[in-house]
Parts: sequence; structure tokens; C-alpha cells
Amino acid sequence: MPRVMIVDDHPVVREGLRGMLEAAPEISVVGEAASGDEAVARSGDLAPDVILMDLRMPSGDGVSAIFRILADRPAIRVIVLTTYETDADIVRAVEAGAAGYLLKDTSRADLLSAIAAAARGETVLSPSVATRLVTRMRAPVAESLSPRETEVLSLVARGLTNAEIGRELFIGETTVKTHLLRVFGKLGVSDRTAAVTTALDRGILRR
Repeated sequence: MPRVMIVDDHPVVREGLRGMLEAAPEISVVGEAASGDEAVARSGDLAPDVILMDLRMPSGDGVSAIFRILADRPAIRVIVLTTYETDADIVRAVEAGAAGYLLKDTSRADLLSAIAAAARGETVLSPSVATRLVTRMRAPVAESLSPRETEVLSLVARGLTNAEIGRELFIGETTVKTHLLRVFGKLGVSDRTAAVTTALDRGILRR
């Protein structure tokens, strides 16, 4: 019987998950935490087999909590349970050691199956997450943006025009356009909006 700890900063989510899991005789809910820091502190005392971990929380996000928990207790299996499925979030969680990545619209049956699978040492991914990972792995390695190109794109993300970016960085508007054309080429996009969206998904820009 897998011992499960629930980590989420929203009480209603924790209560809903607890009620769902406690109705399953094959699952034992051993406790909850409302932040990454609390999850790290409680995981030692509660000794869960599986942790359901939200990603974005105050007082320690999910990824940093995964790193810290697994550094001390590598046998624990952590399943990310979140509403976010950007490439950057998925890759960061997997690199931190997550055994699974599920979205919060996962059905009860699939969640129970995922917990059991993770407890057996298997990796569990939502279909859309698996697709994004495979697509990312098959895609050619993109040329990285230079510091100046990243700086220009970050100002685009703030809504500045080319002229305003030029004044901000003390460069000509033509130079700004040149930087943006190079950014478009490296990211495989054709406009400013797509460039910002792609950079956010890949973790080049932070939200």
C-alpha cells in the first residue's frame, strides 16, 4: 500500500485529493504540505513512498523541493501534479528527479494507476506531456540566443517597440531589427509574439 503525501498551496486542492485518495483502499495518505519548504521538512517524518507535488508555490517551489527531498531520500517517488505543461517546467521537473508529470485534469482512475506505477519504480507522464518531451527530443538543437538577443527579446516581452528598445539599450532601431531577425531564425518563428511565447516555453525568458 503506497504511502502518499500531498503537496499543494491551495487547501481546497489538498482536501479534494485527500478525499479522492482516501476512498481508495489501496492508498494510504500520510500527510500534506502547503509549500516546497514544508514538503522538505515533513517528508522525513512522514516517510511517504510517493509525493504528489505541485510546481508553483510560495516558500519553495516544487522543483527545488524535489531536488532537496531526493538528495536526502532518493527512494521517494515524486509525481508532479500541476496545471502547467510548458517545455521548461517539464524539463526542470524531470531533471530534478521527478518520477512522473501529470496535469490536474487527470482522472481519478489514472491518478491511482500513476501512484501505483510510481511506487513500483515506473515513470508516469500525461499523454500531452509525453508528446511534448518526444517532440522536444526529436527537434534539432536550437542555436542559443546571445546575451544581447535575450535582452532585446525580454524588452519585446515587456511590450516595448523597436524604437523604445533602441533608446533603452542605446542602439539604433536598425540594430534592434537585426537582433530580432536573428532571434526569429534561432527560435524558428516569424513574428514577435511567437518569439516571446517560444522563449517562455523553453525557459529562455522567465514568466
